[in-house]
Amino acid sequence: MEKIISLAKRRGFVFQGSEIYGGLSGTWDYGPLGVLLKNNIKNSWWDTFVKSRDDMYGLDAAILMNQEVWQASGHVGNFSDPMVECSKCKKRFRGDQLEESKCPDCGGELEESKDFNMMFETYVGPFKDEDSISYLRPETAQGIFVNFKNVVDSMQPRLPFGIGQIGKAFRNEIAPRDFVFRSREFEQMEVEYFVKETDWQKHFDMWKEVMNSWMSSVGIDMDKVHELDVSEEDRAHYSKKTIDFEFDFPFGRKELFGLAYRTDYDLSKHMKESGEKLEYIDPDTHEKIVPHVIEPSLGLDRAVLAVLVSAYSEDEVGEEKRVFLKLPKEIAPVKVAVFPLLKNKPELVEKARGIYEILKKEIPDTVFDSNGNIGKRYRRQDEIGTPHCITVDFDTLEDDTVTLRDRDTAGQDRVKVEDVLLKLKN
Repeated sequence: MEKIISLAKRRGFVFQGSEIYGGLSGTWDYGPLGVLLKNNIKNSWWDTFVKSRDDMYGLDAAILMNQEVWQASGHVGNFSDPMVECSKCKKRFRGDQLEESKCPDCGGELEESKDFNMMFETYVGPFKDEDSISYLRPETAQGIFVNFKNVVDSMQPRLPFGIGQIGKAFRNEIAPRDFVFRSREFEQMEVEYFVKETDWQKHFDMWKEVMNSWMSSVGIDMDKVHELDVSEEDRAHYSKKTIDFEFDFPFGRKELFGLAYRTDYDLSKHMKESGEKLEYIDPDTHEKIVPHVIEPSLGLDRAVLAVLVSAYSEDEVGEEKRVFLKLPKEIAPVKVAVFPLLKNKPELVEKARGIYEILKKEIPDTVFDSNGNIGKRYRRQDEIGTPHCITVDFDTLEDDTVTLRDRDTAGQDRVKVEDVLLKLKN
C-alpha cells in the first residue's frame, strides 16, 4: 500500500488535504492526474448507468437539505457508529473494528462504548438555533427520494425507471484510515431504480450484472472482487436484501460497492412525514402504487483506489526494475505522450510539436514531454499509466517514421507518421 500512496503523491494523483499545515485527518486532494483519472471513471459510470439507458434520468441535488429530510430518513436518530475512548492515551476508535478490549496504540483500558452520530451539523442563515440546523448530507440517496415527485411530474417516466446522481457526501468518521478508502469527504455514484414490488428480483439481478461488467471495464481486477450476501442482522434497517461487492485491498478484504433492495421504505417514510403523495400512477390501469427501490451504490474514491491497486505493476526492462500502471486506455489520465529525442535540437522539437498538435485535436488527453532523458520520460509515463509514447528522432526527419512504444510490453515499433493516429485508435 505504501508503494501506491507514494506513487499517487509523486505523480500528482492524490495529496494529503491541507498538507502544508500538517494535514487534516480524513481529507484528500486530487492532483492534476488524479482529477483526470477520477473524471474518466466518473464519466464511464455515468455513460453506463445513466446516459446509455432509456430508463434513466439524471439529478444533481443540493448538499444542504431541510433537516426534516434527515429526521424522516432516520439519520438524525440512528446514523451512528459505536465509539470507544482509551482511558490512558485518550485516542478514540470505532468499537466494532477492534479485535481486542485493549487500546491498539498504548494497551490502555477502553472505556464503555458510546453511539457517535456521524453527520456534520451546520446552521443555515444568520442565526444559530434549532430551526436553522442543517447537515452536510451523509449520502446522496435522499436527494433522489425527495425529488421523486418532481421527476415523475416533469418527465412522465414509465416503471421501471431510475434516477442517477454523482455527488459529494460527508461523514464525520471516528477513525478515517487506509488512504482514500475511508475519509470524511467523499463522492458517491448512486442509482435509485423504481420498480413494482413483484419485479424486484429480476431488476436486482440485472443491476448486479451491470455492476460486474462496469467494474471489469474500468480495470478493476475481478479476481479480487467477492460478492457477500449480507445477513439480515447486518443489513441496514431499510434493506430486504443487500449484496456487498468486496475487494482484496492491500490492507484486507473490504467493502467496495453495494447493491440493495430498499423496498418502499424511503418513499413511504417521506410521504408520511411530508404529507406529499409520492406515488406512481400507472398510465394504463390508473393504479396508484408506491414503487420499490433497487439501489446500486458505488463510492467513486473507493473505485479510484481499487483501479490503482489493480493497475499497479512491476517488472524488469533492461535489467532495471520498472513500475507501471496497467490502466485501460479509456480511463488512463494521459492517452499518448509525444517526445523529441533531444530537447536541445530545434528540428526534433519542432517536428514533435507538430505531431503533438495533430494528435491533440483527435485525442485530447495527449501530452508533450521533453523533460529529462528519454529513459526517464518512459519511466514517468509508465508510472502514470500512459498506454503509448511516441518518440521523434533523427530518422523521423529522414523517413517520416516515429517510434511507437507500448506501455505494457515496453515493445517499440517504427510507424509512419501518417499512420500513427489510425494505429492508436485501433
